[in-house]
Amino acid sequence: MSERDFEQVGGERVHEGEVVEVTHDRFAYPDGRQVERDVVRHPGGVNVVAHDGTHVLLVRQPREATGDPDMLQLPAGRFDREGESPLELAQHELAEEAGVRAATWEHLHAFHPAPDLSDQLTHLYLATDLAPAQADPDDEERIEPVRWPLERLDDAIAACRDGATLVGLLWLARRLGR
Repeated sequence: MSERDFEQVGGERVHEGEVVEVTHDRFAYPDGRQVERDVVRHPGGVNVVAHDGTHVLLVRQPREATGDPDMLQLPAGRFDREGESPLELAQHELAEEAGVRAATWEHLHAFHPAPDLSDQLTHLYLATDLAPAQADPDDEERIEPVRWPLERLDDAIAACRDGATLVGLLWLARRLGR
């Protein structure tokens, strides 16, 4: 056991919301020290990098938590259906938010967007061979699909303030050799 290994030795739920739960947890290390952490428990989700060879598909939507009425993001969603796989969620969200479906899917990576405060795990998918599908955003969502030219991918990266979207767009730029 290394000195960085730890074990959860206590905790309590301090908030349970519609999407997340917040816990106040205690962890013990092999040297006997203990730390307390507030942790946002999140069901996880997906982000989809979808492109047709000339455009990458993004969405603009208000993100109230950041005060941004017009955040540029990849199509994305969180797990809220029991038993849904990451790929199934990615397929559903791409159709719902961007109005397309993809014939080819590749799981690029899974990462924790904010490991200092949340257990959220985000799966990043590449979607290609696109065809139209029926867009059907949730009633609460105010989503505007954006077809961003791949020749201006650096501009999309510069305009983006969402971490998961930055990861996806940088992954795409690397994949395209830019």
